[in-house]
Amino acid sequence: MSIAKWREQLRLGKLSARELVDIQLSRISAVDEKLNAFLEVTAERARSEAKKVDEAIAAGDSLPPLAGIPIAIKDNLCTKGIPTTCSSRMLEHFVPPYESTVTERLWKSGAVLIGKTNLDEFAMGSSTETSAFGHTSNPWNSSKVPGGSSGGSAAAVAAGECIAALGSDTGGSIRQPASFCGVVGLKPTYGRVSRWGLVAFASSLDQIGPFTTSVADSAEILQVIAGSDSLDSTSLKVPVPNYSACLSEPLSGLRVGLIKECFDHNGLDHQVKKSVLEAADLLQSLGVDLVEVSCPRFNDGIATYYVIAPSEASANLARYDGVKYGYRSENSETLASMTTRSRTEGFGAEVKRRILIGTYALSAGYVDAYYKKAQKVRTLIRCDFKAAFDKVDILLTPTSPTTAFSVGSHSEDPVSMYLSDLLTIPANLAGLPAISLPCGFDKSGLPIGLQLIANVLDEPRLLQIAHQYEQAAEVMAHKPNGEFIP
Repeated sequence: MSIAKWREQLRLGKLSARELVDIQLSRISAVDEKLNAFLEVTAERARSEAKKVDEAIAAGDSLPPLAGIPIAIKDNLCTKGIPTTCSSRMLEHFVPPYESTVTERLWKSGAVLIGKTNLDEFAMGSSTETSAFGHTSNPWNSSKVPGGSSGGSAAAVAAGECIAALGSDTGGSIRQPASFCGVVGLKPTYGRVSRWGLVAFASSLDQIGPFTTSVADSAEILQVIAGSDSLDSTSLKVPVPNYSACLSEPLSGLRVGLIKECFDHNGLDHQVKKSVLEAADLLQSLGVDLVEVSCPRFNDGIATYYVIAPSEASANLARYDGVKYGYRSENSETLASMTTRSRTEGFGAEVKRRILIGTYALSAGYVDAYYKKAQKVRTLIRCDFKAAFDKVDILLTPTSPTTAFSVGSHSEDPVSMYLSDLLTIPANLAGLPAISLPCGFDKSGLPIGLQLIANVLDEPRLLQIAHQYEQAAEVMAHKPNGEFIP
């Protein structure tokens, strides 16, 4: 049920906020032992916040837009007084003394914190298998991964453990798990949403966005969390439009570009390709014009990303040295050995791999050959997108080349894991808004994701097209049975 419908139920007194919270807590209790979407369930706080909402309703007070709505938060967003671990031993006991801007905005809008969700360690991964606290399962089939790095948030929404969740997206970490779990995942324009209080992975790429069961709900969440922030110098000082106002405007005359390089790629599963092209045909029947466009460097995005992102991670994670906060090895006699042992013991294998890659790319004698060259290719990718948007209003691709893969199938082959982000990474490199929404299922009953990409700050049009496709396709009305899907 949508946020708007839950809000109406609360307003009419058909359901109390406490009852809604208890529904979600009961669901978590029933399935999360096997799903492992949550690292922390904040039951006491949720019930206390729900009680305040019920008291406000009883008093006839006007309510903020998300009053009483249970929302989960990816555990790399700081929540004051509640552990924020980034799924790492390095921050296992870290309790932030401050609140991130986006969560602060959610609480001011009346949202209720239901818990913190699992992720790949420090958001580095595409399967939620690198978490130090166990992997999350895909709600459709527990032998499959939910995607990553925001797999816990995606799985929690898909399994009905919360009404919405926040995640972060550095190279596809909202959209790819949304695709694998059959939910809606939105990555806003870089700078549209404040990153203050998000534990940094790659600062020029990271962006926060929502997971929901509908495009309309994503618009509602974005409305609350978007906007400039004096605490984040990269946040954009531009007005926030009404994202829900244009959802039902006619699509006639809009041009949707199918990126040739995506559909010609050898790694694209034929079932995924077929489903996404059928989605494009449906959009055409709704009035859009389909245009084939070329972004020649689109498939170079993955190599570019895996130089830039690890380089920024190498710099950002240098702060975890066992001195001020975080994990500290006690079996050391010197400062140097303590730092070495703390980082060796505190970080997992994938995080250490990316730190090493980034440190190498930034080292003397190699920075020109790798990091600076990658930044030049990044500029060329942006230029390709700019040229494409001179011809079309929205770009359309699959979200991921495949549906969810089996747990452990890529564990010994990092490159094959990285390739699952092939189609999502370019939007991060260019700072563009993009959304993933369900467009069908493969023969195994696993969801397939459709990705739409818009120009900078054109979230209204992105949401408009996504919403009308969703309403016409009604994909989830015909969903197969899933292992944890209610």
